[in-house]
Amino acid sequence: MSENTKHSRKKYPRPHFVREHWLNLNGDWDFSFDDSNVGEKEKWYRQTELTNKITVPFTYETKASGIGDTSYHRYIWYKRNIKLDKDLIEKKVILRFQASDYFTKVWINGQFVGEHSGGNSSFSFDITNLISFEDENNITVKVEDSASKSQPRGKQRWVKENFGCWYVQTTGIWQTVWIEYVSSSNIDNVKVNPDIDKNLVEFEFNLSDYPGENWDIKSTVGYNNKLISKNVTSVSKKETTVVVNVTDEDNEWGIHLWTPETPNLYDVKFELVIDGTIVDEVKSYFGMRKVSIYNGQVLLNNEPYYQKLLLDQGYWPDSMLTAPDDQALLEDIVKTKEMGFNGVRKHQKIEDQQFLHLCNTEGLLVWSEMAATYDFDDTAVNNFTKEWLDIVHQNYNHPCIVTWVPFNESWGVSKIKTNKKQQAFTESIYYLTKSIDKERPVIVNDGWEHTVSDVIALHDYEELGEVFKTRYIDKDNILGNKIPHNGFKYAFAEGYNYTGQPVMITEYGGIAFNEDRGWGYGNQVETEKEFLDRYMDITDAIKEIPYISGYCYTQTTDVQQEINGLLNEDRSPKIALNKIKEINDR
Repeated sequence: MSENTKHSRKKYPRPHFVREHWLNLNGDWDFSFDDSNVGEKEKWYRQTELTNKITVPFTYETKASGIGDTSYHRYIWYKRNIKLDKDLIEKKVILRFQASDYFTKVWINGQFVGEHSGGNSSFSFDITNLISFEDENNITVKVEDSASKSQPRGKQRWVKENFGCWYVQTTGIWQTVWIEYVSSSNIDNVKVNPDIDKNLVEFEFNLSDYPGENWDIKSTVGYNNKLISKNVTSVSKKETTVVVNVTDEDNEWGIHLWTPETPNLYDVKFELVIDGTIVDEVKSYFGMRKVSIYNGQVLLNNEPYYQKLLLDQGYWPDSMLTAPDDQALLEDIVKTKEMGFNGVRKHQKIEDQQFLHLCNTEGLLVWSEMAATYDFDDTAVNNFTKEWLDIVHQNYNHPCIVTWVPFNESWGVSKIKTNKKQQAFTESIYYLTKSIDKERPVIVNDGWEHTVSDVIALHDYEELGEVFKTRYIDKDNILGNKIPHNGFKYAFAEGYNYTGQPVMITEYGGIAFNEDRGWGYGNQVETEKEFLDRYMDITDAIKEIPYISGYCYTQTTDVQQEINGLLNEDRSPKIALNKIKEINDR
């Protein structure tokens, strides 16, 4: 397949942490299946030619990859030759993967570099000592996937055919791969902590190595091409914290707050200076926003904010979990806002960094939800915990993310209602998440049978508004575990009680038109009027319950056999978008 495919992912993949020198490795790679798992024994990472072609970052299951084979293959291989920029010979060379599912091994010029486990988190390797700036370099990648329910897999099926709301599996590289050239001493990462109450932002720097004498970090903050502050801090250890005042004297409110309606972003440039010379420069940005909980409400910037979310699974017909291009990501965000929603619950998927960047710039709230395991055992606990913590770290700086959702509908913890080990596991994930992020709410577990949770998030696909209101009007019936809130599940696991948290309906609706394919929730509808009447009836009922502080409608688009989207898989609207907005705005 030519690299001039209609599907392309060419932009810098990490817009909130940008370096000048990089090489995009998306595009044509050699590819082979290895169903007998002989590749390592036969040393395919040496001179062996692979028999097929694939377009990265699309997986072999997708049409966009040029292969389109949806059957299960456990072992696959990739190869590509690259030339490096001789002008950058003094730099370190870092090979970065935004995501590869599930167990990835990498060789450079026949030499083993390292491995990574996890299908959703980013990872990288320093390949400086294995490459040549004079000759072509070979990158070989082996990926092993499985049907194990002890690995976080989200909506990927683990049997041969799709079923329920589980879809074709995703195997191998499914997000951008790139080379980054960095200085031998560099800024490895920066954790950004805005404080709107004090007009301050805190930068937690982590350097690549231990500083010597005369090391400084310069932080230059701007807003709309205006200099806000410049700070120079001497550093004596790898971890250094810098606090910067971001007050804009020309702004009557002091600072520019980030909200979905006004997605104000500050630019920032970080420079590592050694002996007066800039050795590393990173461009980034941040939003001044605060998420908190008070008196049963979620607050955004200290004010109650009613969240109107869409359940968003991020699937495309020809490329599945990988967006075909950046315009497709933007289109989903624009249409979500045109329908009157102010956020998405990104369901069972850790989304592309470009998507989160666009949510930051366009103004859309995001609930970041982990891909679930479906067994509970020591392997699942280890796999889940490591990858989830990596994800919280990698996505921490995005102002659009306002909620962490590690668990959904007791998936992977199916006995949580009574099982103390499973309850303890969810508590541990809650507190580990809080140890990284003290501010954002953490939900355990979205749907029902909550243990410790900052928000009580309930799923209910009731069709009729009057039935819904009758069920929910008595708050104590639902939150006192006296009745199952949706007819079959209780709000809390045994041993846990309501302690005043905000309550939201985080899955409802799922209305599907009557077609000869797929399914939705409840009875299918025949006409646009029938759809809108039902949508308005149940949405209004949710709004009329005083203690409910937001909702999440299922869902943005159809996904394979699940046809309950407001949009078709190709993103064409089923209903006029302004008619959905009128109901959401009521």
